[in-house]
Amino acid sequence: MKTPFAIPRLALLVLCCLAGAARAEEWGTIKGRFLYGGDAPAAAELKADKDVEVCGKHKLLNEELAVGADKGVANVVIYVRDKSVKVHPDLAALKNEKIVLDNKDCRFEPHVVVVQTGQTLVIKNSDTVGHNSNVATVKNPPSNSLIPASGESPVTFANDEAIPAQVTCNIHPWMKAWLVVRPNPYAAVSKADGSFELKNVPAGEVELQLWHEKAGYIGEITVGGKPEKIAKGRKKLKVAGGDNDLGEMVLDANLFKK
Repeated sequence: MKTPFAIPRLALLVLCCLAGAARAEEWGTIKGRFLYGGDAPAAAELKADKDVEVCGKHKLLNEELAVGADKGVANVVIYVRDKSVKVHPDLAALKNEKIVLDNKDCRFEPHVVVVQTGQTLVIKNSDTVGHNSNVATVKNPPSNSLIPASGESPVTFANDEAIPAQVTCNIHPWMKAWLVVRPNPYAAVSKADGSFELKNVPAGEVELQLWHEKAGYIGEITVGGKPEKIAKGRKKLKVAGGDNDLGEMVLDANLFKK
């Protein structure tokens, strides 16, 4: 004969086991900041020679290398290379969220966008003129969507891309962006001040990939005055629970002279 306490006791036992397992798994946040090793270069101004009545109203800059007054390097891509890395439960739902790449003010926003395999990328056009978005993927079928004013085009990717894919507009040839397609959410792009953050990475050894459109795979960083060579832009890191601060990583100016 079952007692009225049998089910609650079983449920309590299961909950205790789950709580113990959760405590046994540790997760860490990887963060840091990329700085330019030299005088901050000024971004060159671009000339709009198509749809000048619309695009000519905006100050268009070459975004290949964006360095702030504080020497922060924007748009450095950093991601976990390990494809089988375990994903934190809080991040699993991110795959259901749509990522937007906008044609706005006759440029792409953002300049570098990250999307997961199977996640929907919405390519928008917030301008009053038509654009096309030519996505030069390698492991996925390339696409070239003509997007009218106020229109949008969704696209998904079945495979991760080994290197970032360039996105261009054939109508307005100065427009360029980059698409990073990864199989998990552990990818980030440095902000205007050079900072980045990868949250809830599983504790243990991972391999990070560092890339920048002007430098390619970043082969050297300097931390605390000590240079560190990084073969093919790959850096191994033992992630501990909590914060894993890589500090200020200085990128030599010569890395960008390619």
